[in-house]
Amino acid sequence: MTYSYDLCINGGGPIGTTLACLLARKGLRVLLLEQHAFVTEPNPALDGRAYALAEGIRPLLEEAGIWAALPRPAQPIETIHILDGQGRYPGRSSLGIQDGLDFTTEDAPQGRPLGWMVEASDLLAALGRTLPQHASLDVRAPATGTFSFSEDAATITLKDGETVSVPLVIAADGRSSALRQQANIGLTRIPYHKDALVAVLAHEAPHQGSALENFLPEGPFARLPLPPSAEHPHRSAIVWTDTPQRIDHLRRLPDNAFASLVADRLGQEELGAITPIGKRWVYPLASQYAHRYTAQRLMLIGDAAHGLHPVAGQGMNLGFRDVSTVTDLLYDAFNRKEDIGSPSFLSRYQRQTRPGNFAMLVGCDIMERLFSNQNPLLTRPRRFALNALKHMPQLRQRFIEKAMGL
Repeated sequence: MTYSYDLCINGGGPIGTTLACLLARKGLRVLLLEQHAFVTEPNPALDGRAYALAEGIRPLLEEAGIWAALPRPAQPIETIHILDGQGRYPGRSSLGIQDGLDFTTEDAPQGRPLGWMVEASDLLAALGRTLPQHASLDVRAPATGTFSFSEDAATITLKDGETVSVPLVIAADGRSSALRQQANIGLTRIPYHKDALVAVLAHEAPHQGSALENFLPEGPFARLPLPPSAEHPHRSAIVWTDTPQRIDHLRRLPDNAFASLVADRLGQEELGAITPIGKRWVYPLASQYAHRYTAQRLMLIGDAAHGLHPVAGQGMNLGFRDVSTVTDLLYDAFNRKEDIGSPSFLSRYQRQTRPGNFAMLVGCDIMERLFSNQNPLLTRPRRFALNALKHMPQLRQRFIEKAMGL
């Protein structure tokens, strides 16, 4: 059968666009559909998040051409401080940095950074800048289409009436994936009944590339280093988890009161005066997983297939690991002239991704429940685990290598 393209990717976020660029670089004819227009300059009003990208993901983005297109260099994470905080909201934790667990570049292979911080607005701009570099990539944005699937092909009718056929459609259309719903793929959602508040801070002293994860009874509080901006040489992002009612209260606080409460949760970090800048964003927290990753001529990747609690910062990284696996599988099958929409190929993809992804989801879920809990039956084993990592360098190195995606 003659197809219009080698495949179609529905969804032009970081996962879908990175996959499209990688496949186009390898010579595949890719149709990329995205319902929103791409941007080429940072626009913080689009998305307030900042992503902690694992060091192992950087080569993937470099190969796709996206890393070099970032409007400003990513911020390397050189140190991660982990605190098992005490006290009830909004009391100050009595623990200092010296009382917790530290991971440094000395724990990493070849002293590499533990990860990289990239603001969502910068990453979105880099995607828009990279797409025109690929001749075999047909980008339609803003554009939508209707999809129908048969044994031999997937047919896409675009909004302008054009009809195209492909052997495979890859759904990269997010947690509320319309294609997943159209294929009647079941979904299990795990609500945490908590929200995350995301904000950017300017502070007087440099962060030295350090990140903080403070596990408090009401939920984890994270401070993540950001690169400098023209106006603010020292910046960090925070992710603050609590009940929806408390998060709404925090969102509405005046800047000085909000900054004071932030300082209470920094574990005695010495950042000097703190000034909130920009909007405070709120995101409901839930995990979810698709009951299968494939249907007739359809494959799910990224958030369409799985969504994690942000406690370990692995959600975006897991999506990029999907991209790495899919790129290798598709390129190999393409060279062997295999039908990339066949049940055997789709089964191979699910076998290689879903078990590991589900294990990561379960691990993040357990971590959230274990550390957001003051039950003595749980506090003792988690303190034991942190102390084991603190005093066993080889165990700590293996743990950090896994977290880095190496």
